[in-house]
Amino acid sequence: MDKLFWDQKYSVDEYIYTTEVNRFVKEHLADLTPGKMIDLAGGEGRNTVFFAEKGWQAENIDLSAVGLAKCEKLAAERNVSERVFTTQASALDFESKLAPVDLGVVAYMQINHKDLKAGISRLVANLVPGGRFFGVWHALENLKEGFGGPQDPNVLPSIESMSEILGELPLKVEFITNRDGQVQTKQGLKPSITLTALATRL
Repeated sequence: MDKLFWDQKYSVDEYIYTTEVNRFVKEHLADLTPGKMIDLAGGEGRNTVFFAEKGWQAENIDLSAVGLAKCEKLAAERNVSERVFTTQASALDFESKLAPVDLGVVAYMQINHKDLKAGISRLVANLVPGGRFFGVWHALENLKEGFGGPQDPNVLPSIESMSEILGELPLKVEFITNRDGQVQTKQGLKPSITLTALATRL
């Protein structure tokens, strides 16, 4: 998926993925002491703005100028523009305005294994020692056991593939696990399976 795809997807008035923080991001990271963070491939900025509201300096790095403009709009509406930074760049080749940072978040960056590894590696390289990495994805198991998300197994990480990626980086892995969730469909709520990972930079 390229810049044009995401620009077109985000070119609607509503926020495609809502303006509310991802529930797994909130569950695991809401109580961290504020510092500086990167929301990699942060799209319309729901997680970026959440951290800014918590007192963080938060940078959304995304390929889509349209998504970043919506992030800036949301930040202004929430009165946190001075703490929100946006950088238009590929997740695989970016220069952060805030690095080194205390936290790096990847939420639903569903790309092939090689590129995902490259993006996470670059993000981890921008963390301070002791900084945290957190990721959340539609899991491979969601194809057969859940609803929603991409239908291409090549962009759906598993516990095994994520363990391989994180195991090759300077990280102490705290957990890599699948979580049960729910998605709203026309037929009502359906189960979904989400992969989450938390690690600390060595």
